[in-house]
Amino acid sequence: MVDNHRVPDHVIEIDDPADDRLGDYRALTDLALRTRFEQPHGLFIAEGHQVIGRALRAGYRMRSMLIDAKRADQLAHLAGDAPCYTAGPEVLESVTGFHVHRGALASFHRKELPAPAELLTAVRRLVVLEGINNHTNIGAIFRVAAGLGFDGVLLAPDCADPLYRRSVRVSMGEVFAVPYAYLDPWPSGLAQVREAGFTLHGLSPSRGAVDIGTLSAAERERPALLFGAEGPGLTEAALDACDRTVVIPMHAGVDSLNVAAATAVACWELSQPTPR
Repeated sequence: MVDNHRVPDHVIEIDDPADDRLGDYRALTDLALRTRFEQPHGLFIAEGHQVIGRALRAGYRMRSMLIDAKRADQLAHLAGDAPCYTAGPEVLESVTGFHVHRGALASFHRKELPAPAELLTAVRRLVVLEGINNHTNIGAIFRVAAGLGFDGVLLAPDCADPLYRRSVRVSMGEVFAVPYAYLDPWPSGLAQVREAGFTLHGLSPSRGAVDIGTLSAAERERPALLFGAEGPGLTEAALDACDRTVVIPMHAGVDSLNVAAATAVACWELSQPTPR
């Protein structure tokens, strides 16, 4: 339940979906367009009052807010000093491309990402991703990392944007809590991970992979778990950079798990101090 608040004086009602002030929110379901627009313009979109609140608490600076006019008294206070636009459902859907059933959207400035070396010195357990270009999986992986004690994520340049709206929503805002960086060049940059004192474990049923549950206490002390895209998995070059290849034992002829589910199992296992 959201508390009611007085509608701030700076709330601006908009009835024209072509209004230029709504440019940040245009065609939110068009992935190609949003990919070309959001990162180059240094912004991202948060959806729903809970996720917007998480972004604010994480120190992200709001550019503007767009809310259903019927919920202005409940949500407009979240905009603070940023412009707050209200519109009816038809205008919202025309602008964004979908029914805004959560009632609120906000555009935020992105923060400068840390350099990989800076991230590697600040964390103890690491998730590393190659070729993960599904935004739902990215969001789920960040939520897993946060919930299971992995305090950093390294992304290959070909991974999906963690701050894309769907990733943010699926992560329940945990993309704001878990620091991340892009590792470039890839995969030669993986040498930095090992040089920083991590044991790099590649998740793959190849190259004589060992049961992840049998890893020693020393191999669990500073783990870096490397996951590849569903289907192709990790590239040969990425596997070459690993200390070892590990696998989650499967049953009933099932060959693998969804990458987000596999991340959850592997992170839980290596959050345990000793082997099974």
